[in-house]
Amino acid sequence: MPQTLIQPEFRVKIDYDKCHKCGRCVQQCGWGAYAFNERPLPDDSKCRACHRCVTYCPAHCITIEKNPLAYRDNDNWSAALRKNVWKQAETGGVLLTGMGNDKPYLRIFDHLVLDACQVTNPSIDPLREPMELRTYVGRKPDSVEVEPDGEGGFRLAPGAGMTNNIMLETPIIFSPMSYGSVSLNVHKSLAMAATRLGTLMNTGEGGLHADLYPYADHVIVQVASGRFGVDPEYLNRGAAIEIKIGQGAKPGIGGHLPGEKINREVSSTRMIPQGTDAISPAPHHDIYSIEDLRQLIYSLKEASGYKPVGVKIAAVHNVAAIASGIVRAGADYVYLDGFKGGTGAAPQVIRDHIGIPVEIAIAAVDQRLRDEGIRNNASIVAAGSIRSSADAAKAIALGADVVAIGSATLMALGCHLCQGCHTGCCSWGLTTQKPELTRRVDPEWGAERLVNLVHAWSHELQEILGALGVNAVESLRGSRERLRAIGLDEQTCRILGVKPAGM
Repeated sequence: MPQTLIQPEFRVKIDYDKCHKCGRCVQQCGWGAYAFNERPLPDDSKCRACHRCVTYCPAHCITIEKNPLAYRDNDNWSAALRKNVWKQAETGGVLLTGMGNDKPYLRIFDHLVLDACQVTNPSIDPLREPMELRTYVGRKPDSVEVEPDGEGGFRLAPGAGMTNNIMLETPIIFSPMSYGSVSLNVHKSLAMAATRLGTLMNTGEGGLHADLYPYADHVIVQVASGRFGVDPEYLNRGAAIEIKIGQGAKPGIGGHLPGEKINREVSSTRMIPQGTDAISPAPHHDIYSIEDLRQLIYSLKEASGYKPVGVKIAAVHNVAAIASGIVRAGADYVYLDGFKGGTGAAPQVIRDHIGIPVEIAIAAVDQRLRDEGIRNNASIVAAGSIRSSADAAKAIALGADVVAIGSATLMALGCHLCQGCHTGCCSWGLTTQKPELTRRVDPEWGAERLVNLVHAWSHELQEILGALGVNAVESLRGSRERLRAIGLDEQTCRILGVKPAGM
């Protein structure tokens, strides 16, 4: 009787006529999918198709392909569903997974197109003409006071009504990913890149490692229910503080970092015992109302010299009402995380079936805040599978001030979306704490790749602005008239505030 009914999802093929028998594939695989006996011998059942061995094989003799005979075709019972049934019949447990929702839900960004100027004022060369991508995160004043500058002009008067805002050179920041869920070298890469780009990275709920202190002016420090790594020094080092209430990949449940990932360094940074599970439930035990949230927001402001404080929530059906309460509680920004957002680990059923698209959430929240006359009281940060500069532009046109990218940054560092983040075996050294794997990410190399990615997307945003005939990203924010829908139903268009193409 077989031990398992689950067939290998992938087949590893080696052309032994080309193979150098060097064992490089054995060394590179973090999943233990290779043995070596005079030549590499793959174990298909352990392969996650992360392509690390393929990339680093000096003879280019390895190919990985889907196992064509693993599952018979069936439109009702997909291969994934059958695999899950067999796996749960064998284990009796909840299925865990990593990265974002991979179900074929409607991707609204792909059904939105941006309008263009033809004859009025399109730019001639957006990359050489002034195209302002600088933006500010935080509460905007209702009015400001000015005084003569002595040279015929004016300047802001002292105490002119300005509040603490964070200046960003590009409307792209890095999403929260905690130290522990990703390696320290990933955190260093993000922090170094954020500093060079004039933007922000986010610690997630894992605390701030001492190696990141030099970059702290470009770091958002997060406060989740577990309070990992939180003390007055932590709060004062960050450029802003973020209260995490929800996450797009797993609304309604909190974070869980297995004890296997809590090594000495993670333990020290998170201020928890080594080897113990780090559990941060969804509810904060001191927040049961908007008044409680307001008290926490102002406690954090008081403790940090009134730095900007934001609140991160998952996109759910009543997100607009929740966001309104958050803004009225005094938050300087609202972070909206859509249901396609990534995660280091989540129950698969939660990740794949709970939450709503971030596109809907942005439009609903922006409109609600406008209707209530409090839109300028807080910025909107949008995340949840921002895959390109086009997604970023559309999110901003729907009402976001800034977008946050997470999965894209990991892909820039080598991630091949094998969705095994929760195992801690990442061959690319990203979502692991194994020293032999984490050293594969050189922070300097990583920072350079992240800087290149954001520079490229920023240039593309400038091209888009030029095509739209505007010269500042602030002019695009909430400008839904510049969007048209293709293939979306009337009700979705109404919620988005976008007309169908042709109108």
